Amino acid sequence: MAKLYFYYASMNAGKSSSLLQADFNYRERGMRTMVWTAALDTRSAGMVQSRIGLEAGAHLYAPETDLWADVMAEHLTAPLDCVLVDEAQFLSPQQVWQLARLADEGGIPVLCYGLRTDFQGELFPGSAVLLGIADALVELKAVCHCGRKATMNLRVDEAGKPVRQGEQTEIGGNDRYVALCRKHFSAALSQ
Repeated sequence: MAKLYFYYASMNAGKSSSLLQADFNYRERGMRTMVWTAALDTRSAGMVQSRIGLEAGAHLYAPETDLWADVMAEHLTAPLDCVLVDEAQFLSPQQVWQLARLADEGGIPVLCYGLRTDFQGELFPGSAVLLGIADALVELKAVCHCGRKATMNLRVDEAGKPVRQGEQTEIGGNDRYVALCRKHFSAALSQ
């Protein structure tokens, strides 16, 4: 029975490298995969890239993308063994349900990787639905500068100062976000 998985973490926990390793494992055994990433993240359009240098081509999804239709069109041409989705926090709730349908009706395992919360500690809409309906939830670990598990994403400005307000989504890497434990996240915002 195919399942919907959600691998979640803060920034810098190795979500993309974990996705790329899973994709490699399937392909190494002669299985077919389909990798997706958010069109919103323009830093490496059409690619899933990890900070340790791994990368693979990917299909892009936008808010209007019908993942059920697009994946099933591919699956009917040549059966897929797994669908992998990077930046899953940017999925719409409807798209998460489409991915669940791929597992339930299409019989295709779906592995989603993404952030759980934004820079204010709020759930992303896609992540909220994944946390609610995924068959399996797996937390990947990142490390705060103090050595504790990092669970929060602090947004910083160009000078490295904490940002408290703004749009939920602002694309960036280590230049814009710092993974922290809740204690140091709260301390940074209270300064």
